[in-house]
Amino acid sequence: MSKLITSPSNPFIKRINSLHEKKFRVREGLFLAEGMRVVTEAVEAGVAPAYLIHGPDMGDHPVLKRLAEATEAAGGEVIETSADVLRKLSRKDNPQSVLGVFTEIGKSLADLDRNTSYVWIVCESLKDPGNLGTILRTADAVGAGGVILIDNSCDPYSVEAVRASMGALFTVPLVQAKWEEFQPWLRSGPGFLVGASLNTEHDYQAIDYPAPTFLFMGNEQSGLPEPYEQECDALVKIPMRGKADSLNVAIATAVIVYEVLNQTRRK
Repeated sequence: MSKLITSPSNPFIKRINSLHEKKFRVREGLFLAEGMRVVTEAVEAGVAPAYLIHGPDMGDHPVLKRLAEATEAAGGEVIETSADVLRKLSRKDNPQSVLGVFTEIGKSLADLDRNTSYVWIVCESLKDPGNLGTILRTADAVGAGGVILIDNSCDPYSVEAVRASMGALFTVPLVQAKWEEFQPWLRSGPGFLVGASLNTEHDYQAIDYPAPTFLFMGNEQSGLPEPYEQECDALVKIPMRGKADSLNVAIATAVIVYEVLNQTRRK
């Protein structure tokens, strides 16, 4: 049964609203996911919200009923609120009618089994949450083992990153680690590290990608640092026939990782 909270000044509403800021997400260990579709994908992936917040007149919606049952079965709480409060929580004039509050779901390197997939995506100092969300969607699409964020990448639990992932945050294992942790972990078992770089003549389609391949993508502006490139087993680049010298990092990731997929399919 839903608990009714309609006051914007309610302490619970203020607490949830604070999750738009990283320091409060870190303190609470919680993050926001907007929309019935995204929350449904989370529940179908076995991740139920700690709080399921919905607008008025939604009580009889069949999908919401299933989400509420899953939330309560996992020990979560269902909250009904007003349209005004939903606008406050979403910070949009036309908010979604459903909002989920989830516990952070990141894994550690020790949790990963590199042999469960032919390809993994590694990102270094990725700054744009939209790019991260798109990369997570791409990882889901190709069946990647997971996404590993190296060094000072953007917060994967920001509202922008969660929204851009379109639910992939809940289906793709995600790890945040320092290079000093990742490099020895990678070399402790099988793994072919391929860096995307302008400092090579190797076309991305001209090399073989053995399983498991770890596709290493650099920062949007500066690319991979030279010491990291030197640790790669191969460097590849995408040919550019126009005036631009590079692609958006999320698009470049998709182009290369689909080549890895296509080679695996042909084998």
